[in-house]
Amino acid sequence: MSDTVTREADVARGGQGLARVAVVVRAGAAPLVRLGVPAAGIGAVPEGLTGRLVGVAAGAVLFVTATAVTALAHRPRYAALAAGATRAGRYDLLQYRAVTVRNWRRGHRWWLLLAFVAALGSAFALPVAGGLLLTGVGTGLRLKARWLGRRERALDALLWVRVDWLDRRGGAPAGKAVRELRTTGVGAGDAAPGGARRRATASV
Repeated sequence: MSDTVTREADVARGGQGLARVAVVVRAGAAPLVRLGVPAAGIGAVPEGLTGRLVGVAAGAVLFVTATAVTALAHRPRYAALAAGATRAGRYDLLQYRAVTVRNWRRGHRWWLLLAFVAALGSAFALPVAGGLLLTGVGTGLRLKARWLGRRERALDALLWVRVDWLDRRGGAPAGKAVRELRTTGVGAGDAAPGGARRRATASV
């Protein structure tokens, strides 16, 4: 009860809920890969219209292309926002990594399901390719998060976005609604640079 009162008081003083940019970006990586790999495996069963060999070759091209496009997309926008980021306020509330990930995955659950079904269905025309496409997008998101992590280390600061500026599905941390980013020290929050879980440090 006291925590709730404290948080309400903080917001009343002008604090904002903040989510880690890299965590939002990284949130879709694992589910896309986890859906894409089995979709590619199941998609290898039918011969399809083109045959498995053509499907695998096309899937490899799609994987590489999707990885590169996803990893490179909007980098200038992220760089510009990072360059103009301001220090987080005293009463800003840092959202837990698990909450940010859960919000993104809940907001995108139907999209993920449809993408998986589409990948399976496409195997009857082009075996394997749909699953490798999903895997490529997931891999690209992970690479983008790592790139953000390198920028955070170079800045010696973590990048945060206001939760109310994310889209209704909990994504788009560099979307049109995002006017600026906020920064904290690298020790803030429970996610390391790049959005991965912090490793527990052994006590001496």
